Amino acid sequence: MNRQLPGISSIKNCSGVSGRQKNNTYMKNGLLIWNVVLSLLVGYLVITHFNSGKNKTATVKGKVGDSTAINGPFTMAYFEMDSVAANFELVKELKTELSTREESITAEMNNRTKALQQKYNFYQGKAQAGTLTQEQSDAASKEMKDMDEEMKNRKQQLDQEYNNYMMTKQNEIKSKIEAFIKEYNKTKNFSYVVSDDPGLFYFQDTAFNITKDVIRGLNEMYKPKKK
Repeated sequence: MNRQLPGISSIKNCSGVSGRQKNNTYMKNGLLIWNVVLSLLVGYLVITHFNSGKNKTATVKGKVGDSTAINGPFTMAYFEMDSVAANFELVKELKTELSTREESITAEMNNRTKALQQKYNFYQGKAQAGTLTQEQSDAASKEMKDMDEEMKNRKQQLDQEYNNYMMTKQNEIKSKIEAFIKEYNKTKNFSYVVSDDPGLFYFQDTAFNITKDVIRGLNEMYKPKKK
């Protein structure tokens, strides 16, 4: 007599592999997301700068190194973050590392899914042949559910490790960019240096586009370690 293995058919197609695709966009959006808040503050900073200049009697307090913003002309430079992300060697290196990790996670989850499917087929074949007792059927059902739960927990762990690694590396790259800009501006004396988010500014004077300088300087200052 043919029969379905109780409690197994509901997890036949469970793999715990869904959601891998979303990580493909993390690298692109994660590295740039900090620019949104920074860019939205630009308008406020500019207005504050000019409004403070109207009050001739106002007392201005600043740290050493901020004298340009107080005494000199207001100048703002910008760099294109998408170009920096595409040409900064450390970002390229990170993308390669993330791709390798994704492939490793996918391979492991595919192997676990295959093992679960084979186990299901084995027990289902015995159930349909009528050679599986009720006790064996219950034990098989529990084994399958345990395998599926273990696989889902493992995927959650791998995804968390992947995301933590990615965010740590992105913050490191962000810090390197900030450090370079600070050093770069020691001789340029810009009042502000901002990253350009497409669609935010309606006009930019390309004379103040320092993207090439930023890419060249970052790659010279932070060369990836040779393996």
